[in-house]
Amino acid sequence: MRVLIAITSLCSVLTLPANLIAGTIKGTIQASRPASDESSSGGAYQSRKYKFLEQIDYDSLGDFVVSIDEVEHPATEASGRPKASVVQRDGSFFPHITPIVAGSEIEWPNRDDIYHNVFSMSDVKPFDLGMYKSSDDAKSLVFEKTGKIDVFCAIHSQMHCVVLVLPNPWFSKSDRKGRFEIPDVPPGKYRLKAWHERLPSKFIDIEVPAEGEIEIDIEMGFADLPKI
Repeated sequence: MRVLIAITSLCSVLTLPANLIAGTIKGTIQASRPASDESSSGGAYQSRKYKFLEQIDYDSLGDFVVSIDEVEHPATEASGRPKASVVQRDGSFFPHITPIVAGSEIEWPNRDDIYHNVFSMSDVKPFDLGMYKSSDDAKSLVFEKTGKIDVFCAIHSQMHCVVLVLPNPWFSKSDRKGRFEIPDVPPGKYRLKAWHERLPSKFIDIEVPAEGEIEIDIEMGFADLPKI
């Protein structure tokens, strides 16, 4: 991890007064390959024992989510309910990963001319929106509780996406180059969480300045697993 600026101001404010200039967290994130997999670039394992298992191509991993952990600041109807959309198109869910703040609403339009179904058996938010196609009205759902929600189509088993419900709006999903940016963060000490659906989460203690930016480069992988 590289911290590229010095932190000069610190307070524990978790809401933003109108006269306060907040800080920004930005940087890059990527997966690191385990030492035992130095030759791995995806495909099948060389061992016949694992030949039916997919080997992770660490260089191609994307859709990382970086967020402020353990600070509750959910959306409220008074402030306007945030909305997102996960589209069923070409037999897939787009986007595959959708991070939202608790209290947000997601619409699930079907853009295919065949029936799809949207359901989850997650403890966080079990639901079943039934079967519908593009000529039907899009279904929508509000997500109040934080956690990871795996979503599937009961008709097409390969269709899968993830809704990541977070406790506050200070998060960012990485772009195609692994860049992320979290603006308008109140100054203070935080625990930053780096998440990927196929890797163990990584936690980093940071201090956000009252104004300006803190820049962090993150690598995450199986080296971040807790030692037993």
